[in-house]
Amino acid sequence: MAVSGHPRIDDPATADAEALLAAYAAQTLTPLQALQAVTERIARRNPEINAFAVMNPGALQAARESAARWEAGKPSGMLDGVPVTVKDLIDVAGLPTRRGSKVTSAAPMAEDAPLVHALRRAGAVIIGKTTTTEFGWKSPGDCPANGITRNPWNTAHTPGGSSSGAAAAAASGFGPLHVGTDAGGSIRIPAAWSGVVGVKPSFGRVAQWPLGAFGHVAVAGPLARTVRDAALLLSAIAGFNPRDPFSLPEPAQDFRQGIEDGVAGLRIGVLRNPGFDAPVDADGMAAVEAARHILAGQGAQVAEADIALPDTSDIFSKIWGASLARLVATLSEEKHAALDPGLLAVAQRFRDVSAQEMLEAEARRVQAAHAMAVAGFDAILCPCVPQAAPLAGVQAEDPVAALWQNWAPWTFLFNLTRQPAISIPMGVNASGLPVAVQVAADLYRDDVALRVARAVERAM
Repeated sequence: MAVSGHPRIDDPATADAEALLAAYAAQTLTPLQALQAVTERIARRNPEINAFAVMNPGALQAARESAARWEAGKPSGMLDGVPVTVKDLIDVAGLPTRRGSKVTSAAPMAEDAPLVHALRRAGAVIIGKTTTTEFGWKSPGDCPANGITRNPWNTAHTPGGSSSGAAAAAASGFGPLHVGTDAGGSIRIPAAWSGVVGVKPSFGRVAQWPLGAFGHVAVAGPLARTVRDAALLLSAIAGFNPRDPFSLPEPAQDFRQGIEDGVAGLRIGVLRNPGFDAPVDADGMAAVEAARHILAGQGAQVAEADIALPDTSDIFSKIWGASLARLVATLSEEKHAALDPGLLAVAQRFRDVSAQEMLEAEARRVQAAHAMAVAGFDAILCPCVPQAAPLAGVQAEDPVAALWQNWAPWTFLFNLTRQPAISIPMGVNASGLPVAVQVAADLYRDDVALRVARAVERAM
């Protein structure tokens, strides 16, 4: 498969996207061979992982067409022939969007979501749709429609959610690139618990439509095994689309440009309080200190970040809970019994939140965004999750308390402020489960967040 001067790819299923593209260009590998390797690996490992909601029967034809383009020396885009998965909250024409629920339609979608249109334009081979928690409501990776998705590092544990299948697929070597969504940590939490890179872009960076339950704080973004691959995928899916009135009107760019420039001179703040006393275990704090040492050693100016934030746990709980209450209110009573009991309990608890309370939460959300904007740092370093991946299939007695204690205490701040934030693997703990840190940057400075993440990854 290799020729002189080009490294051999022993297993295309576990190869980076950049390596696959280089092999296609060198004609040492074809997109058809890459797809075959990925599908064979899925056939072997997915029965115990359960990462997919549905496979794409059009993937083989897409790989054939890509192979023909590469053979002719005319690849169509920056991801031509690269296997990609899409979370089952995002519409893919010809496939259903079940949203992890038994109450949604099984009919195929007529139209691609904007980012899926961008993937096809870039030549990506969409191999299937990955599992999600029901309507993306929680962090443990199970749902009524697809059951329990499991962590490849230890299948007794959850990979996290709500982008559960995307993280599990990335960690399992089911291709290099995976698209998730993130309204309170749904990319970064499963990335952290599954030992992969998860990027929550700035709000508006990636066009979305239709919007889900959490449209005013949610984004779509990459999960991958390397920061560079995540930057490549972000480059392909970012951009304005008129269907999303909040998408940023910016020209296309390659987020890998400048990613190797290092952190010398950057001001990096270590955040220990995201607006409330957020829990984190000793492994999580050790990972933060290790990343702090790495960045300071590479010339960054690292200091404590004492930022006057409002109580973000209260703000996000109201936005999350009221959004779920609104969602459930759109469903007929007879469908309620088929919902995840935890989702239904949260919706009932927040069904009487008033318009005045929501406006107050929105005002405090903007207050938090302002506090972060004037804090004086180029990037923020903090924990990503409060502990390593919990056991799979365990239901929370109090989902609201679990939200800010066990699931998302370190991630939802950056959804409220709409800043870019990245989960970076930092090895494993004594139990062999992944540990991670989180890096955020100023709003719309996704390039800085990626630079810092790449600096940490390079050192690791």
